[in-house]
Amino acid sequence: MTERLICHLPIGRDANPLPIAQVFILTMCVLMCITSCGKTRNVPSHTEKTEWGYEAENGPEVWAQLSPEYILCAEGTHQSPINIVNPTPVELPALVFNYQPAALNIHNTGHTIEVAYPEGSWIEVDGARYQLLQFHFHAPSEHTVGGQPFDMEMHLVHKSEEGNLAVVGVFIESGRENAEFTPIWDQLPSVPSESVHNEGVSFNAIGLLPGSRNAYHYDGSLTTPPCSEGVKWFVLTTPIEMSETQIAAFKAIIPDNNRPVQPLNGRKLFVNSIENE
Repeated sequence: MTERLICHLPIGRDANPLPIAQVFILTMCVLMCITSCGKTRNVPSHTEKTEWGYEAENGPEVWAQLSPEYILCAEGTHQSPINIVNPTPVELPALVFNYQPAALNIHNTGHTIEVAYPEGSWIEVDGARYQLLQFHFHAPSEHTVGGQPFDMEMHLVHKSEEGNLAVVGVFIESGRENAEFTPIWDQLPSVPSESVHNEGVSFNAIGLLPGSRNAYHYDGSLTTPPCSEGVKWFVLTTPIEMSETQIAAFKAIIPDNNRPVQPLNGRKLFVNSIENE
């Protein structure tokens, strides 16, 4: 509660002049009333939630402090991305891709450029099928190989009927212009929350993948809040190329949106020992 300060001033033609000391006290009383009222109007709100991002004040180092929902970002033990080094060669189940053409549906989330995909496209691994939900980009890459990042990384996010997630990571390095990305890059939304939906433009995400589908595999997490764990990761060993102009066009809209690599914490890291195409 805010205390009310009531000041009684002599009013009227016959009021006797006040001594200087009383005038001073009354003046201070009025000032306290004004200050008290000002404070009442300007009580700060603590209900506002800080939006996560990649700056110092809201970046990966403080994600867990921004919301209780993000606690795994600090306390999780199976986090992504990781530095890929010394993977164990094994015969992994083949990654089967079944992607269909889709109309262009792009969204600038403020954290990345995301391309939504309609139902009907999926991957299958070890008998389990995961529907492609969307793919998005990070620059520079989030995963590193032997401590070295790539210019960019594409994440294709899939979900099974049981609600399990599987993400296919594709490294992108500077090289030749990649015409497969032209329908997307020609209409990149440059403003946060801006979307582009164009039924007249069709493309197939299968064309964005490298010829070789060999992959590193490990169990990890989402690389953005809430950093949920239990995500199956398949990071393709062969990168694709984009021109410097294409890479620069993305970075001009979304610069430096990569989470640093996380400790492996004893997890198994595998690489397919048999060519998977």
